[in-house]
Amino acid sequence: MLSLHDLLHRQVPRVPVTKLLVATNLLIFVAMLASGAGLWHSSNGVQLAWGANFGPATQDGEWWRLGTAMFLHFGLVHLTLNLWALWDAGQLVERMYGHARFTALYFATGLAGNLLSLVAHKGLAISGGASGAIFGLYGALLVFLWRERGRLHPQEFRWFFWGATAFAIVSLGLGLAITGIDNAAHIGGFVTGLLGGIIFADPARMSGKSSHVFSSRLSAISILALALFTLIVRIPPPAYKWSEEVLARKEIGNFLRDDRAITQAWQHILDEARRGGISFDELAGQIDTAVGNPYEESFEQLSELPPDPALPSAATVEMLRDYAERRRDASRALAEGLRTHNPAQIRHALEMARQPLQLPKLSPPTPSALPR
Repeated sequence: MLSLHDLLHRQVPRVPVTKLLVATNLLIFVAMLASGAGLWHSSNGVQLAWGANFGPATQDGEWWRLGTAMFLHFGLVHLTLNLWALWDAGQLVERMYGHARFTALYFATGLAGNLLSLVAHKGLAISGGASGAIFGLYGALLVFLWRERGRLHPQEFRWFFWGATAFAIVSLGLGLAITGIDNAAHIGGFVTGLLGGIIFADPARMSGKSSHVFSSRLSAISILALALFTLIVRIPPPAYKWSEEVLARKEIGNFLRDDRAITQAWQHILDEARRGGISFDELAGQIDTAVGNPYEESFEQLSELPPDPALPSAATVEMLRDYAERRRDASRALAEGLRTHNPAQIRHALEMARQPLQLPKLSPPTPSALPR
């Protein structure tokens, strides 16, 4: 009786898909490092920029994130553990199911795991990693071993089957016990892998038996379709639209840049006034042109942003609107005081203008990041 290793190698000597998946994950991690990601931990902002799964973004028309999140990792330890597991299980499963079916299993289980993660965490966590698909491979591995147990040496079957079972149970248990792990993606991938193993099973490759294949395959397809339908209808509404948050952050950045330029222009006008040689009317006109009008434009632009209080940047936008309005009113009061030669109004306007802008630091838009 040939060993499982020898039999699989005889049927499928090469594993190009597994090698390609490992290389792709590694190259993407290197590219992320080059773009500013940390070696041991990547910020939520970097993960989002590279396509992590996140409800407000995924549900805002960026459904491709369910796929791209499978290739993102939050640090070197996260990457190493996943690539070791992918290399270990991928070689076996690719030889068991063949290149095309292995590829379908990998992506189907990864996508299903990400979908369950989206539902389970109500879209409020940033998640990424290959382990949802890796758990799917272990599910398919167990199905194959169980189907072919009669063709395997009992000791070899026990070693592979119960070893893989123990790995899955311990890993899922740790995911439940340790916070910060996206165990929903693990469970979703594993269950989909079990069903996918039944759907893609080809007993004739090893045992020549094909009885009950059609009925079991039909049952697995029905269960998987029902599960996917249930998940889809249970996708929670997004807390906000990511595109609106991105627009708000862009306008905040534009305003802060413009505010620095306007403040410098204002200081230049005041310095010129101290040196003399310019009339009050000319000074007032410069203030209107270089200060008042730009702040009015900034105020209008900020006012046109989507008025969604759920946006993480909503409070910052409102603060900037108040600041732009206050600076606009101060510059206009100063110009009017110069034209009417009103010292009291000039002093009051200058006091208004001196009030500093104090903004909270813009933080990542979610409470947690979940590697897997």
